[in-house]
Amino acid sequence: MEKEKIYQLAVFYYSRKDIQEAIFQFCQHRETVPRYYEGFGKRPDSFQYPGDIVQQVQKGATSFHCSEEIWQNPLAISTELNKEQLDEIRQGWDLLIDIDCKWFDYSKKAALSVIKALREHNLNSIGIKFSGSKGFHILIPWAAFPEEVNNVKTKNMFPEYPRIIVSYLYNHAEKIFKASLPEDFSKQFKNINLRKGIKCRNCNNLSDEYSIIEFKCNNCKRKETKRFSKTAKIAEYKCPDCKGDMLILDRKTFYECRKCRINSQQNSDNFSESEEEDLFQLMGLDLVLVSPRHLFRAPYSLHEKTGFSSVVLSEQELENFQPKDADPLKIKIKNFYPEAKQDEARNLLVSALEWHGEMERKKSKTEEKRETLENRRLSGFEEISVDKSSIKYPPSIKKILEGMDDGKKRALFVLLNFFHSLNFSKEETEKKIVEWNKKNKKQLKEGYIQAQLEWTFRHKKMLPPNYDKPFYRDIGISPDDEELRLKNPVSYVIRKSRWLKEKK
Repeated sequence: MEKEKIYQLAVFYYSRKDIQEAIFQFCQHRETVPRYYEGFGKRPDSFQYPGDIVQQVQKGATSFHCSEEIWQNPLAISTELNKEQLDEIRQGWDLLIDIDCKWFDYSKKAALSVIKALREHNLNSIGIKFSGSKGFHILIPWAAFPEEVNNVKTKNMFPEYPRIIVSYLYNHAEKIFKASLPEDFSKQFKNINLRKGIKCRNCNNLSDEYSIIEFKCNNCKRKETKRFSKTAKIAEYKCPDCKGDMLILDRKTFYECRKCRINSQQNSDNFSESEEEDLFQLMGLDLVLVSPRHLFRAPYSLHEKTGFSSVVLSEQELENFQPKDADPLKIKIKNFYPEAKQDEARNLLVSALEWHGEMERKKSKTEEKRETLENRRLSGFEEISVDKSSIKYPPSIKKILEGMDDGKKRALFVLLNFFHSLNFSKEETEKKIVEWNKKNKKQLKEGYIQAQLEWTFRHKKMLPPNYDKPFYRDIGISPDDEELRLKNPVSYVIRKSRWLKEKK
C-alpha cells in the first residue's frame, strides 16, 4: 500500500479505543517499537499508556512490533548487557512460532499441522493470529512452561529452548502436514524450485549430495582422491603438482546430513531410499524469529504492504480464513494471549529436550568416529620426522602467527593443538605462543594462556579443526584450495615434509 494511504488508514484505525487497548495490554512488559513505514523507531521502547499509540501514529507510525521476551522493565535493556545481566531482568518468554509460506493455502495447512502437533502434547492454551500478509503466528504463553527443568531455570534458556522446541515441532508436524497434502501436490509444484533430495532419518532434514572421485593426472600420473559437493565444477580441477588435466578413474556418490554430520557411507540405514521434497520450505517455519530481541508484529497492528490487520483467530476460523477477512474496517477484537494452566507445556518442553539430546548424542558419536578415522589416517605420519627449524607452515597458520585482532582465543586453540600434534614440547610451544601473543593488537592475559597450555599438554593430542569447519572463517581466516584438499594443518605440514624428502 502506498505510504500516504497507509498513513491515512493508520490515523483512523488506531483511533479506535478497543484497538489501542488490545495492543497495549498484549505489549505490557515487552519491548515494543513503532515502525514508520520505511524503518523502525529507537530501541528500547515500550508503552506507558494506551494513548502512547495515538501519539506515535501522529508522528508517522504505521505499525507496532514487540518482543517474545517478557521483561521486568523493557527500558532497562541495553546492547552493553551480557547474557547473565539480561537473564537477571528477563521475567520469561513466550513460544512464538512463525509460519510464513509463499502460498497462503499451504501456510494454513502448516499452521493447522503445528496446532495439531501441539494438541498431541496436551496443549490447549494456543494463541493464533494472521501475520498481515501470507503467514500466521502461533503462541504458547510463558505461564504454560515450568519454572525449572533439571534444575535449570527455564526463563534463562532463551533462545535455546524455543529453538529446540520449534525444531522438534517441525519434525513432529511434518508428518501431519504431509498427510494433508492433495494427491496432485507434485503436479502443483512441478514448476516450483522446491529443494529435493535424500532425507536423513535421524533429524528429517534433507541431506547434501557429495561425490568421492578418484583422479589420475594425464601428465605426471599422480593419483588423487577428492570429495566434491553436487554443485562443484569437477571439470575445472587440475593436478596439484603439474596443473595438468585429471582423468576420472572412479566416482562414488554419498549423502551427508549437515545437521547430524552423518553420511551414508558411515550409516546407510540412516537415509531414506527415495528422493523427497523439502517440506520445511513449504511449511515456512522461521527459526530466525527465535533470537534475542527479535520483534514480531503485535496483534491488531497494521501491515504496511497489504493494509490488513494482524487479526486474532480461533482454530475453527483458521481453516476458512482469507486475507480479506482481516479488513481493518471490519474486525472484531479477540484475545491473542490465552490463560494457561501451570506446567501445561512441560510435556512439550521435556519431549523436545529429550529429542534434542538424542540428536546431539548421535552427532557426538559421529564426530568421535570421524575424529578416530582422522587420527588413524594421520597416525602413519608420526613415523616421519618433521624438521621444526624449517617447518613448512600452512598459509592459514602463518596468517594467525602474524597476530590477531578478533578471535584470539579460538586462534590460540588452533595453535596449541597444532604444535602439540607435531610433537613440539611444552616449552617450545610456550615460546611460540608468547612470540605470537606479542603481535596481537590486544594481547591475551598471561594467566589465560598458561591455563590453556597446561590443559592441552595434560591431555592426549588432539588435531586442530579441519579446514572445512567454519572455525577459521569465523576468525577471519580463509583456507586456500590446497589447504582444503589436505584437510588439516597437521596433515599439510607432514605431507609437505614428506614431499620435500622425496624430491631430495
